[in-house]
Amino acid sequence: MDQVVSKTSRGTRTGDVVESIRNRIASRSLLPGSRLPSIRAFAKSMQVSKSTVVEAYERLVAEGLIRSRAGSGFYVTAPLAPLSLAGIGPKLDREVDPLWISRQSLEADELVLKPGCGWLPASWMPGEELRRALRALSRAEASALTDYGTPLGLSALRVLLARRMSDHGIEASPDQVMLTESGTQAIDLLCRYLIEPGDAVIVDDPCYFNFHALLRAHRAKAIGVPYTPNGPDIARFKEVLEKHRPRLYITNSALQNPTGATLSPVIAHRILKLAEEADLTIVEDDIFADFEWTPAPRLAAFDGLQRVVHIGSFSKTLSASVRCGFIAAPRPWIEDLADLKLATSFGSGRIAAELVLALLKDGSYRRHLDRLRGRLSQAMENTIAKLKPLGIEPWLTPKAGLFLWCKLPEGIDAASVARRALAENVVLAPGNAFSLSQSANGFLRFNAAQSEEERIFRVLEKAMQA
Repeated sequence: MDQVVSKTSRGTRTGDVVESIRNRIASRSLLPGSRLPSIRAFAKSMQVSKSTVVEAYERLVAEGLIRSRAGSGFYVTAPLAPLSLAGIGPKLDREVDPLWISRQSLEADELVLKPGCGWLPASWMPGEELRRALRALSRAEASALTDYGTPLGLSALRVLLARRMSDHGIEASPDQVMLTESGTQAIDLLCRYLIEPGDAVIVDDPCYFNFHALLRAHRAKAIGVPYTPNGPDIARFKEVLEKHRPRLYITNSALQNPTGATLSPVIAHRILKLAEEADLTIVEDDIFADFEWTPAPRLAAFDGLQRVVHIGSFSKTLSASVRCGFIAAPRPWIEDLADLKLATSFGSGRIAAELVLALLKDGSYRRHLDRLRGRLSQAMENTIAKLKPLGIEPWLTPKAGLFLWCKLPEGIDAASVARRALAENVVLAPGNAFSLSQSANGFLRFNAAQSEEERIFRVLEKAMQA
């Protein structure tokens, strides 16, 4: 609970000590029954007088948040507060909060442009193919439309997914595959299964911002490792393993979000060697796999699903409304994960699974991807060309995918640009939303598919000039 408290605009030092303890109770850093530090120890750690701590504790006792036990000390008595992710971790400007970016993008009306969002425009999705598959599904047996799915999910789809993974060199039998409702649910289940509050988890820096939010929700200690064009910084990765002994590493092997980088085979082998030595489990989030022209190396392929868990989803390429993802994991884990899924969401979404299966089987999805990859490639070139006159350069040019991780001209703060653009109905994605170390204030992530409107670049130029 070390923290230096000084008198602030909010009030006295006593008030600040009280507020600090309230916040720790609200964020679950202090649980009911937890013993507070002694008055002497707390005063020393927070660099305030003992009388300040005595007064703060007395106020909290009066409020019923803590109580005194004679000869023992002070203990938390407050009931467990509802979890607030915004109250966990460092306070960021709301404009660069990752959950805020998601909400602004999801709640935006049709007048708002969203080059900072993480999905394709609706017009890019296979709408007619989805309608055709839905019409066919409406004529299926009643059980397909009304019953719960099995714990592992639709068997025929798991067989097909195992076959598709083999195209990336990942050998998984159907009984090693479990369907989920999304890639996010897959990671959530794995966090529930593999880590405890306080465990250390490695993430890339920068990485997909929802990894940060999920790990906060699970009370894990996220530790960032700088990401290079070929993968994580191996020297730093090794240092983190030795110092923090993390339980998990969560990453994208191909088309990393937000940078678009792809893991090199050399770095992949070094990561797996270090993971084996440290008994580290790796969660490989591969939801962008189908955007690739040529499959990149996969950790799960090199590892054979021994300590690497592979997950995927169709939210980015098919439909975000059709919630269907999957986990491929070591065989002994699958039954436990299925039980955990039953406990948290009961059955699988059978309609979604049937719909995905139909589109995979009739060739609609393959034809859609062929068109989509070409369209994305052109959009990437166009976006880079439009950003160049503004002095905005990509960190690297991705081989495929949605995202461009771009460096702003020297001295321009991405969060400030995003705030000004928001006033003009343009949602941007500032770099620090993706950076655990908050070292990406000069970067923006652009979604090339959502960056076709010329107004985006006029607003961006105006915001940068301001």
